[in-house]
Amino acid sequence: MNKETHQALQDCIDKLTDHHAVDYPYIPLYDRQLPETKTLTSILDTLRAIIFPGYYGSPLVNINSMPYHTGVNVEKVYDALSEQVYRSLSFECTDNDWCRVKENAAKLTLQFIGKLPEIKQLLSTDVKAIFSGDPAARDYAEIIFCYPAMRALLNHRVAHELLKLDIPLIPRIISEIAHSKTGIDIHPGAQIGEYFSIDHGTGVVIGQTAIIGKHVRLYQGVTLGAKSFTLDESGNPMDIPRHPIIEDDVTVYSNSSILGRITIGKGTIVGGNVWLTHSVPPNSRIVQSEAVS
Repeated sequence: MNKETHQALQDCIDKLTDHHAVDYPYIPLYDRQLPETKTLTSILDTLRAIIFPGYYGSPLVNINSMPYHTGVNVEKVYDALSEQVYRSLSFECTDNDWCRVKENAAKLTLQFIGKLPEIKQLLSTDVKAIFSGDPAARDYAEIIFCYPAMRALLNHRVAHELLKLDIPLIPRIISEIAHSKTGIDIHPGAQIGEYFSIDHGTGVVIGQTAIIGKHVRLYQGVTLGAKSFTLDESGNPMDIPRHPIIEDDVTVYSNSSILGRITIGKGTIVGGNVWLTHSVPPNSRIVQSEAVS
């Protein structure tokens, strides 16, 4: 390498490492590690083995060995997740009380573990909802193994519980893992009821403050988004409710966009390719010509 090349490379390195060159803080402190996507992906795989034993994880699981395998996997999740939670809390910690952060991470992880039976129950209703609404599905196993909605919903229900515990970073990482694998983008803040199903799934977007009731079905390309957002005095977007409320027993067909803090009444059917920005009463039937306010 000649002198000119070396100097050109060094100039580039100096610019890349100049933390004053950007106007937002983004460089982790030297003694703090961020959560790892690879490790969180492994944790999600173990959670699948816990929630769907015999389908994922050890192929030797049966009714008699299930308590053993579940116990091993729960402890595995606790150990791995508590470390990742510790990293996420440490990254946002403004003091050096690492012992307190470590204890808090262990406490929060244990609280999350306590929610696993509830997550398992919710996901079992999702499996049933998908099966009952798709004549192409041969059995529950096909849905659990093959349907992208189940991968996205497991990630979401896990991420949602972690977000409720006010754990930073990790919920969004988990939601983006599902997004990258399935094309289904569900913000961990979205509240989703029982017996939820997504058919096909590609291109579905569900925003942070969306509230979805029971027995709701969405088809591919559906957006539950914000029509606009409010700025604070500094010009930054305010985190206020801005996504739709979808009541029970609603079906939204493909490529429809439902935008803003509006309410879609119970039992409503929204046809395909609809742009809907106003609330509708229960048992409505909305097609393109009726959607524009």
